[in-house]
Amino acid sequence: MLQAIAIDDEPIALEIIKNMASQINFIDLTACFTNAIEAMGFIQTQKVDVIFLDIKMPGISGLDLVKTLAKAPIIIFTTAYSEHAVQSFELNAIDYLLKPFSFARFLQACNKAHEQVILKNNFQQTIPSLPAIFIKSGYEQIKVDLEHLLYAESTGNYVKFITENQTIVSRLTMAETEELLPTSAFIRIHRSFIVAKKKISKIDKRSVWIEQRELPIGAFYSNDVEKFVAQNSKT
Repeated sequence: MLQAIAIDDEPIALEIIKNMASQINFIDLTACFTNAIEAMGFIQTQKVDVIFLDIKMPGISGLDLVKTLAKAPIIIFTTAYSEHAVQSFELNAIDYLLKPFSFARFLQACNKAHEQVILKNNFQQTIPSLPAIFIKSGYEQIKVDLEHLLYAESTGNYVKFITENQTIVSRLTMAETEELLPTSAFIRIHRSFIVAKKKISKIDKRSVWIEQRELPIGAFYSNDVEKFVAQNSKT
């Protein structure tokens, strides 16, 4: 069951979403808001998997609201304005519903959200717990818990290790970095990027998203990424 909320400054629009959501057995619409600021407080304290979000609202727009969230839930925009579609997908929205939308179109968007959550859960269930490693940075050896490592990025003669709360720079090659990181939990997607499988939130033919960060898939590594997706989709 996906825990969802709806944010729209028009009460009638919220009623439509509430009615449609009530007909979908894997969506639990737990709250509706006409005020985006109030909704932000709810998002920060409650479990929210999906947000049905209007774009043009007084005070703060839906687009700006998403930008304020450090770790945004799945976003489905619901709006009467088509001109924001490109920007919404740049913010990793899973769908963009133009008002007035049909129940069939609403269901399609919900199915996309449901499939993404299943895929993410499958990734997490098939990846074991990870140890910590020490990474040399300057004259220091810094302990890094691999559970919190998002990805490694090559920059010239150095590699940046991006964790949930810090960046560590080490004079390493990507080949040396691959040896450090277990293949059971990390996958190389590009000559410059190795990512944590567990942290992947979305994949398409050209990119991998680590939470809200979009990273490119290199042509040489695309087959490895496709195999990874296929293996986990069967779980």
